[in-house]
Amino acid sequence: MTISLARVAAVSALLMVQTGLVVAADIKVFSTVGVQAALEELTPKFEKASGHKLNITWATAAVLVKRIQAGETADVLVLTKQSLDAMVKEGKAIPGSNVNFSSSGMAVVVKQGAAKFDISTPEAYKQTLLKVRTIAYSNPAFGGASGVFFVKSLERMGIADAMKDKTKYPPASGNAANLVVSGEAELAVQQEPEVMAVTGVDVIGVPPGDLNNITTYAAGVGPDTKEPNAAKALIMFLQSREAATVYMARGLKPEAP
Repeated sequence: MTISLARVAAVSALLMVQTGLVVAADIKVFSTVGVQAALEELTPKFEKASGHKLNITWATAAVLVKRIQAGETADVLVLTKQSLDAMVKEGKAIPGSNVNFSSSGMAVVVKQGAAKFDISTPEAYKQTLLKVRTIAYSNPAFGGASGVFFVKSLERMGIADAMKDKTKYPPASGNAANLVVSGEAELAVQQEPEVMAVTGVDVIGVPPGDLNNITTYAAGVGPDTKEPNAAKALIMFLQSREAATVYMARGLKPEAP
């Protein structure tokens, strides 16, 4: 399922010929941290193949949306599908430029080598959450998809109040798995590609059934871009088989273009 860099370069070159773009561009990207590990790995591949350079700002999709609504701009927006759809409706992304390219669920991690908890069924998952001394997940106040969903799942299980005193939050746009590595939390729950990127943790599984939230990631072109052809080349690359291979290795599922 790999595509040669030569083919990626050819695709980019074709775009340049078709649109009259003949010079390399600096592409400003706003990207959610949900795909950070994958996009960091893909960046040098894209830059080598296309000649373009990426300047990426990382944050949660919710934080990036607030910045965009406040007037900041980028050539390419890499957000959750829900967030990007909202930006299209608000005129903050070009209609028709937005495409889905990957998706991921959540994952539960413990410190590397620690005993594994049972999360195989909804009841086992609930009892594990009640059993742990400390737990880390994204602060829902910052708008991260996994944190917002996890709090709602605690409410559905009827244990939200019981979890409050043992909850630890990472900084805004931070990774809950780092608190497990540092010993501040016994267990962490966050998007799978995010926790997989942290050294020193073991993934024990995913939340069972509908207690797991699947997030779809999408990319679109900012309406004020001065590099529309380069932006389109990046989005095309994010849909390539080369990118799909990286997604799968990083806990993401490729989405068909």
